[in-house]
Amino acid sequence: MTEKQEACPFERFNSWLEEARESEPNDPNAMTLATADSRGRPSARMVLLKDFDESGFVFYTNLESRKGHDLAENPHAALLFHWKSLRRQVRVEGAVTPVSTEEADEYFASRPRGSRVGAWASDQSRPMEGMFVLERRVAEFTAKFGLGDIERPPHWSGFRVVPERIEFWRDGLFRLHERVVFIREGENWRTERLFP
Repeated sequence: MTEKQEACPFERFNSWLEEARESEPNDPNAMTLATADSRGRPSARMVLLKDFDESGFVFYTNLESRKGHDLAENPHAALLFHWKSLRRQVRVEGAVTPVSTEEADEYFASRPRGSRVGAWASDQSRPMEGMFVLERRVAEFTAKFGLGDIERPPHWSGFRVVPERIEFWRDGLFRLHERVVFIREGENWRTERLFP
């Protein structure tokens, strides 16, 4: 680990993510997103990291989904990246803020056309009678938009997990794993090593 990576969790995360892009067969940017509702009942699911920098880790979703409702009630989350091929994981915990309208519009416009249609067609997390309902809705929205532009639906946007704590875990022999945690203190980060 370089001196810069020792001082900045984002440098270290970027290095690990780049290594994962070389070794992971599918979705090296996949992460578990854990949320909790207003009663503290947890829920976890896999989502894709779409951007990150020193302000946080960004993902996009239907705001009317279960995770969207959880985050509206309790704007805190935990993320877990697990790269099995590297025998590493990264845990992130922090407050959650919405991305800007401009960020959401820009990312939505970059998605494949079918994914943009799907964002309109899916009532994510709601009961569905059968796949025929979704297929019919996809056909309806495909016809509606034709070859024209597909604007971002008002119920679709993104969130940024603003980290307060980032832990890097690396597998070790005899389960003597390396655990380094970065804890935000104002504008700076304090590091600690943890027993495995």
